[in-house]
Amino acid sequence: MPEVIFNGPAGRIEGRYHHNPEHGSPIALILHPHPQFGGTMNNPIVHDLYYMYRDRGFSVLRFNFRGVGRSQGLFDNGAGELSDAAAALDWMQTYNKEAATCWIVGISFGAWISMQLLMRRPEIAGFISIAPLAKHYDFSFLAPCPASGLFVNGQYDTVTPADSINALVAKLKTQKGIKIDHEVMPDTNHFFEGKIPELTDICADYLDKRLEVELKEE
Repeated sequence: MPEVIFNGPAGRIEGRYHHNPEHGSPIALILHPHPQFGGTMNNPIVHDLYYMYRDRGFSVLRFNFRGVGRSQGLFDNGAGELSDAAAALDWMQTYNKEAATCWIVGISFGAWISMQLLMRRPEIAGFISIAPLAKHYDFSFLAPCPASGLFVNGQYDTVTPADSINALVAKLKTQKGIKIDHEVMPDTNHFFEGKIPELTDICADYLDKRLEVELKEE
């Protein structure tokens, strides 16, 4: 889990990166929760999903948005953080020019940023969006959503009530050409306290099914 420092639009960005040297190995980028509410790349969900992708042969990067940890700059209400994410993907791609596929994962605030990046980068083939802040942020830019993916939220999420996420998912499910999966985890909150291993299992099962389909299509 080597530490990396790379240049971002607001200065240096701090990250942790695992590189799979196998030619054509896929890549994944993981975005952490809200910087102003304690979100960092060491968030336990981010941490576990990082290893989930690593164990499946991905080159995978998690990093601190501007102003978090040793990343330079100041919180920018989303616009700057989107630029950070784009710079992180650019940096990964310099070391993985022949990547077979690209995935993006976002947790809470990071889910909002990740879906915006998905709209701008056609190479992103799949996504996992965990506890998206559908009540706080506008997701109408997903018109249409360019890739299939998974949404997961907790049954007792009081930060973003289930009806907000249900409405977002229902809208995306009407779009042709993609498939949206949605899991509501029982007996847990916005932070999946005490349930992170089960959350990771849900994400792993989804990823494994997607990778199996891609393998059959080759």
